[in-house]
Amino acid sequence: MSAKVAMAESALTLPHGRVSDYFELTKPRVVLMVLVTTLAGFYLGGRSGFDLTLALNLLAGTALAAGGTLALNQYVERDTDAMMDRTRNRPLPDMRMRPAEALTFGVVATAAGLMYLTLATNLLCAVVTAAITIIYLGVYTPLKRYTWLCNIVGAVPGALPPVAGWAAAHAGLGWEPIILFAIMFLWQLPHTMAVARLYRTDYERAGIHLLPQNNSRGGNASNPIVIAGSLGLIAVGIIPTMLGLTGIPYVVIASALGIWMLAFGVAMVRAPGNSKAARRLLLASIVYLPIVLLVLVLDRV
Repeated sequence: MSAKVAMAESALTLPHGRVSDYFELTKPRVVLMVLVTTLAGFYLGGRSGFDLTLALNLLAGTALAAGGTLALNQYVERDTDAMMDRTRNRPLPDMRMRPAEALTFGVVATAAGLMYLTLATNLLCAVVTAAITIIYLGVYTPLKRYTWLCNIVGAVPGALPPVAGWAAAHAGLGWEPIILFAIMFLWQLPHTMAVARLYRTDYERAGIHLLPQNNSRGGNASNPIVIAGSLGLIAVGIIPTMLGLTGIPYVVIASALGIWMLAFGVAMVRAPGNSKAARRLLLASIVYLPIVLLVLVLDRV
């Protein structure tokens, strides 16, 4: 028995020392982003005022469902995670947790979250959240082993949290949550391509296809996606003001940040081997989302 296995088995006998591993299994930073975007959709959908109790119930159920879904994702991808530098220290590949434990935790948390949302918010919110889980685990995750187009599919569940929030507040849908979905969807295209370029070697080692191969002319099929996504983000970003959902401050800030992202996207496309260009685009995308959502909420008409 190797020393690592022996240490792992010893750690498994100490439940009180495992809390941080279960917490890491939920990918807390991703869950936080899901909660923020869900809450933004909830606030914008609450035309009659902000219901604090309903909001807290929404966040609790969403946190359970999202954390469980991401735990199941780590269970499914435990073998490929072990091959990548950025993920090999996660609880499962590092042997700090048994696969069966992660599977049980993920199933129970996801089911509990969906049930909680059904009872504490409404069925539509729970259905949208269930769609996120199904698409993320059933379509996006397996596609990562076969095609880089998984990024486009993966942008769908990533764009649905504000729709779930709107559904919880409004008990229905309309053109407003569709716009929120479009903003989130388009934002993810340059964002995920920047991540794919930064960790290209890691992903290739694990057989994960998040970035297409360069063609004979030195181009890359993801380049048009980056530019189109950035341009689309600028165009869709002005629609809330055009339709009277927000005022001038929002459209000015959203447009400026969108152009900023486009500039870094063009720079990355023109210098595909430059990791600094990819980092700058990634940083621009990270800055864009919280600011635009905050201004969207504060500048709602």
